[in-house]
Amino acid sequence: MDASDSPAADAPDAAGPAGRSPSPETGPATGPATGPARDREHDRDRDRDPDGMLAEQLLRLTRRLHRIQSRQLEPIGITPAQFRLLRTVASYDAAPRMADLAQRLDVVPRAVTTLVDALEASGRVRRAPDPDSRRVVRIRITDEGRATLRSLRNARRAAAEEILAPLTAEQREVLGGLLSALVDGMPERHC
Repeated sequence: MDASDSPAADAPDAAGPAGRSPSPETGPATGPATGPARDREHDRDRDRDPDGMLAEQLLRLTRRLHRIQSRQLEPIGITPAQFRLLRTVASYDAAPRMADLAQRLDVVPRAVTTLVDALEASGRVRRAPDPDSRRVVRIRITDEGRATLRSLRNARRAAAEEILAPLTAEQREVLGGLLSALVDGMPERHC
């Protein structure tokens, strides 16, 4: 578990937002305000920095989704990063090279090697020589990997359902449109 997965990662720090000293409204120096005082403080912060508050909410939601997904994936014996790599390998028509995976996942090649090692040890992928170049290694998904993907997709759906439960179907559709606009509007990173 890393620091971003701990419950404390979602809590504001004890000094309050932006390092302000506590006031009678925000509560004692030992912890954040609660109840109506916290709500008033939250409203003031949102009025001062709505984009910052929105970014914080997105980060908290991402951490929560990560925790839920990790809990769903644990019985299958795979991490969210391994799941992402397995999905990516399966998305190629022909077996990808390690460099292809690193580029697609926007990670350093060493990270892909570590993930492939773990997936290969569990029988979900295998390394195969490239027929055109002895120096190139391709990554192939195995039958075990495909079966795992089917199980993982069900776990992913369950995690999404848990986090989206408070929303109506109409709200989910609106959220999907907003998230698509954000993702599609992001400039591509070139490393």
